[in-house]
Amino acid sequence: MWASAVKLVSCRLCIKETLLIRSYSVSGLACLNPTWSNLAVEEETSCTHNRAHSNHSITQLDTVKVVENLNSLRNEPTSAFSFFCQLEENGFCHNIYTYAAIVRILCSWGLQKRLDSLLLKIIGKDNDYPGFEIMDLFDILVQENESSNLFSRVSDALIKAYVSVGMFDEAVDVLFLAKRCGLAPSIFSCNFLMNRLVECRKVDMAVAVYGQLRRLGLSPNDYSYVIVIKALCKKGDFEEAANVFQEIEEEGLTPSAFAYSAYLEGLCAHRRSDVGSELLKAWVSSKVPIDAFAFTVVIRGLCNEMKLKEAENVLLDMEKHAFIPAMYDYKALICGYSKEGHLLKVLALHDKMLSKGIKTNCVIVSSILHGFCQMGMAFEAFNQFKEFKKMGIFLDEACYNVILDALCKMGKVEDAVDLFGEMKVKRMVPDVTNYTTLISGYCLQGKLVDALNLFEEMRGNGHKPDIIAYNVLVGGFSRNGLIEETFNLLDYMEAQGLKPNTTTHNKIIEGLCIGGKVKEAEAFLDSLEEKCSENYVAMINGYCEVNYTKEAFELFIRLSKQGFIGSKTSCYKLLSNLCREGKNDKALMLLETMLSLDVNPSQILCSRVIGTFCQAGDMTKAQSLFNSLDDRGLTPDLITYTMMINGYCRLNRLKEAYVLFSDMKKRGIKPDVITYTVLFGSCFAINLSRSHCVQHAVKSEERRMRLSTLWTEMKDMDVQPDVICYTVLIDRNCKTNNIEDAINLLREMIDRGLEPDNVAYTALLSGYFRKGDIEGAVLVVNEMEMSGIQPDDRTKSVLEHGILKARKVQFRH
Repeated sequence: MWASAVKLVSCRLCIKETLLIRSYSVSGLACLNPTWSNLAVEEETSCTHNRAHSNHSITQLDTVKVVENLNSLRNEPTSAFSFFCQLEENGFCHNIYTYAAIVRILCSWGLQKRLDSLLLKIIGKDNDYPGFEIMDLFDILVQENESSNLFSRVSDALIKAYVSVGMFDEAVDVLFLAKRCGLAPSIFSCNFLMNRLVECRKVDMAVAVYGQLRRLGLSPNDYSYVIVIKALCKKGDFEEAANVFQEIEEEGLTPSAFAYSAYLEGLCAHRRSDVGSELLKAWVSSKVPIDAFAFTVVIRGLCNEMKLKEAENVLLDMEKHAFIPAMYDYKALICGYSKEGHLLKVLALHDKMLSKGIKTNCVIVSSILHGFCQMGMAFEAFNQFKEFKKMGIFLDEACYNVILDALCKMGKVEDAVDLFGEMKVKRMVPDVTNYTTLISGYCLQGKLVDALNLFEEMRGNGHKPDIIAYNVLVGGFSRNGLIEETFNLLDYMEAQGLKPNTTTHNKIIEGLCIGGKVKEAEAFLDSLEEKCSENYVAMINGYCEVNYTKEAFELFIRLSKQGFIGSKTSCYKLLSNLCREGKNDKALMLLETMLSLDVNPSQILCSRVIGTFCQAGDMTKAQSLFNSLDDRGLTPDLITYTMMINGYCRLNRLKEAYVLFSDMKKRGIKPDVITYTVLFGSCFAINLSRSHCVQHAVKSEERRMRLSTLWTEMKDMDVQPDVICYTVLIDRNCKTNNIEDAINLLREMIDRGLEPDNVAYTALLSGYFRKGDIEGAVLVVNEMEMSGIQPDDRTKSVLEHGILKARKVQFRH
């Protein structure tokens, strides 16, 4: 560099013209030769006195002289580039010839980054146009008989520059200009262009460029094939993508692992992960060169489609074939199972991951904690959080916020405050979300002073409250009936430049209702200049919160006549109120109104109404609604089937109950212990007063056989009976004088580690008294005392009646 500086100082230009060079070369010259240093200082002093005249001279420099000086620095590219830039900084206007000179130098030395920045400056949309067409620059280089290597480098750089600023058409033009000049850019530039086209969703254009590669004299490489496979898969053209694999093999090449992964990724992106899974198995069997990422792609795709069992099988296959799972594989499964609430599976997978030496991260931990909270297990989430801390796992602000929210919803705001303080001790900087969560906790407890203090602390720490934070406070004030304070906060919020939104208004409407200010909520809704449907939904929710079910239903009907249905959440709230108050016809009307407006109610809504009709014994309406679930694409779940079966059993309509039970199993829905318990009760539904009738005796025997079949089936399906199930069986056996079977069930129950309760012992006690077996009854009472179970009123009543009956029998004898 120092030699180039000397050469620049000695250039045959006037001192004023070389002013630009001296500014960067003085320190270097001083290091090498005092004479050069003195010369530079003298020239610098001279320039200081003539600065204005110098700048004028710079602008008047002759293009030929600049080109000559650039050419003289051909072997010193860094100095040439600096000279070029400093001329421009001091007012010289470069033209096509000076640009051509510097481009030649940069290309010949392979200074790609500086060439890229230079070309970006020429084509950049935000910069002054240099005064010539970029294609003219190519003509200059061609006319000067530059080498093909230099021209290729320029075209590559220009393609990259155009692509970088999204000028794809111009980049393609450069490709064909190179072809007309008898040259071709590198395949790497074409790959760069195609890849960015795919990223920018210009898939057809990327495929078209690929189709022109051979016409341009280029042969695709591995990366080219991967890009075009990815592009075709994005289009959903999997057949054409498969043809690319054939094309690769026809070239005598082997598709790379990236190509196979790209194809699988395309299938998964189009929610065809099951096809990807089968294809992966076939490729593994065929020994194609796939890597661990192919398994990762399929696992992630299946998890996105919530096909978690299948994803877990792919993970097992991955390990079976000696591929090492990564954190991302476990993360997809853990997050998926967390969403579904399978928390035992989540923890087992997490433990397995850690046992393999794979480190967890905050995203996984946060997902686990959030899964507990979604299942209403806030306390367990807090305990798990503490367990993670003991394990030394790093927990970020997001993890802390999940637990802050959980503690606040449990009403343990003081514990949340302690945790908030712990964050500060650990030098974690609480953000607006953390503050807002704690403010919400205070508001829920009615501690508005504490909420406001925390709000001010947040502002004092440089965090600007967002609309969510204000909405939380507004909701807190309104829920506590503080009308004036609520509207004062609205004014303050607007003064801070934040306009109340729909959520703000909804918070006020619902909050005022909860705070006992229903009339004020109605007045506020009426006062809104621009009402929206969500505001009316908030009013329905507010009515439901304070059990103004009649008003909520009337508003719902009024809105439905205008063609609007509220959210499914508001519908569920209203439906719950209607069902709880026994207004079954209105509940059914709500569902029918939703259907008439082409709004399919959720399975939960339908199941709730079905359960209400079953409870009321109206199985005709329950069955009609149950049948309509399939028509709407809603498969009845286990709970719905069990409610229907129970409804029929309560009416002793066992044929219908067993038809439903059979249908449930055909659909692949596994009965649980509650379903079997309902059916066990039906097996004893006989008229005991007529049990001596031959017809009833036959039916009784049939039901005993059915009971035996159900009991065997239940064990075969690994459905474990619980205390209630055993108690039902004990009670029914006692009522049909099968006291030995009842005793055996009690012993089996105890052997399985289940503790019989008062109900089970009372049923057995009643059975002994029914047989007149006083000694057996005494043994039951003794066993109850030994188990520490105190007789309740029902037990005492059975004892009294049993003893009285025994005395009467004894008196007769």
